[in-house]
Amino acid sequence: MDVRNREEVVLRMKSAVASKQFGQEDVLCPLVADACIQVCPQNPGNFNVDNVRVAKLVGGGLHNSSVVRGMVLKNDAVGSIKKVEKVKVAVFAGGVDTSATETKGTVLIHSAEQLENYAKTEEAKVEELIKSVADSGAKVIVSGAAVGDMALHFCERYKLMVLKVSSKFELRRFCRTTGAIALLKLSRPNVDELGYADYVSVEEIGGARVTVVKNEEGGNSVATVVLRGSTDSILDDLERAVDDGVNTYKSMCRDSRIIPGAAATEIELAKRLKEFSLKETG
Repeated sequence: MDVRNREEVVLRMKSAVASKQFGQEDVLCPLVADACIQVCPQNPGNFNVDNVRVAKLVGGGLHNSSVVRGMVLKNDAVGSIKKVEKVKVAVFAGGVDTSATETKGTVLIHSAEQLENYAKTEEAKVEELIKSVADSGAKVIVSGAAVGDMALHFCERYKLMVLKVSSKFELRRFCRTTGAIALLKLSRPNVDELGYADYVSVEEIGGARVTVVKNEEGGNSVATVVLRGSTDSILDDLERAVDDGVNTYKSMCRDSRIIPGAAATEIELAKRLKEFSLKETG
């Protein structure tokens, strides 16, 4: 079986999804199949279930659901820049802020000029850091922790888009989608530590603001199924159905032979066994 043929995949996935969401498998299966085929690696045996994400957004109905090639982050961008295209991405796991030193120091200030200069040096230092990131060619900064006010001010000045990803695992997936390497300290990233995204933009889906990160070229990137539904419990149910579909796809990649379901195989076996037993004596 060709695991990249959508019709065949949907055909095999239907029964697993229907066991969770009966009557809606015709809408769900094509979505799941598309997402799986997008992230299927060269060798289908290496298919990773974690590469198909689910984003649950309340509002609309199941027919509003869609598949995004890339990630959907559930928060808004920090700052005023909401949309960029074909950009390099820098990821900082430790947050974008001035780092406090380990030791405590006392500064004696004698005159007003010294006080003014003291505040300026901190600003200059932050600006220097942000400028070095901007000079490396990055247009999007992704932070794993808080983003300081002063740092944000300079990010705006250098026209950098700032995203905050609080979850550590989500940050790893983001790195996988864009091919970036997460840096611990705010410093100038090397060329090979930068990731790439075709399109990063903040969109409003059903009243919730989400950040969509698309990466069309990436082979083994991440695909996200955006589920819509009227209540949280419906969305949770849909998510379980999608999980079933994705895992069915995984077993399809390993061994695609199928047999009739709903105990049809067992009934046929019992029938043959009975016929065979009538021929035997004793």
